[in-house]
Amino acid sequence: MIAPKIVSYSTLSVINILKTPTSWAWVEQALSHLDIILLDHSHCERKAAGVAMNLMFRYPSNTKLVRQLTAIAREELEHFELVNQWLEHRGISLAPLSSPPYGGCLKAQIRRNEPERLLDSLLVCGLIEARSHERLGLLATHCPQPELAKFYGSLMASEARHYGVYWILADTYFDRDVVNERLEELAIRESEILSTLYPEPRIHS
Repeated sequence: MIAPKIVSYSTLSVINILKTPTSWAWVEQALSHLDIILLDHSHCERKAAGVAMNLMFRYPSNTKLVRQLTAIAREELEHFELVNQWLEHRGISLAPLSSPPYGGCLKAQIRRNEPERLLDSLLVCGLIEARSHERLGLLATHCPQPELAKFYGSLMASEARHYGVYWILADTYFDRDVVNERLEELAIRESEILSTLYPEPRIHS
């Protein structure tokens, strides 16, 4: 099996399925609103754990999927706790925060009928993890607060691994050519969605 390819340059690694890099405008917005980014990051980790668990409940007979996503859900909740510790350290209350349309627009691409629904769900989750990996890398590289930058850098490998798990699961249950063709389509759409969003201090905006 060919592992998902990760291209490295400088101090940043990029999963090469992403069609366009994050704009510098997003980096500037994020660095100007680090407390909001942390709060949004907390919500993202909680949601990611929930998505993994929902897939487990939807496909309980898929043994490998359940086993792999149990591990992802556990790790996402661990990250949720770590981010919450940063919020507490900085005196930020864990409060509701409006979500950008990125996730909803991507999930709207998921087809309703099986088995296409499973394939699209896995690939959409993988794309979100890939974009998270890229953006945490940007924060790790450019954040002016060394300890916070180090924290972001420590999470990058997990995001890349999560992308890999979702890709491998798709490759397990579907033909490789079908997976790659649909991933290409969804990656193009992910890029198009990002291009329509005004940069704001969210992990996915």
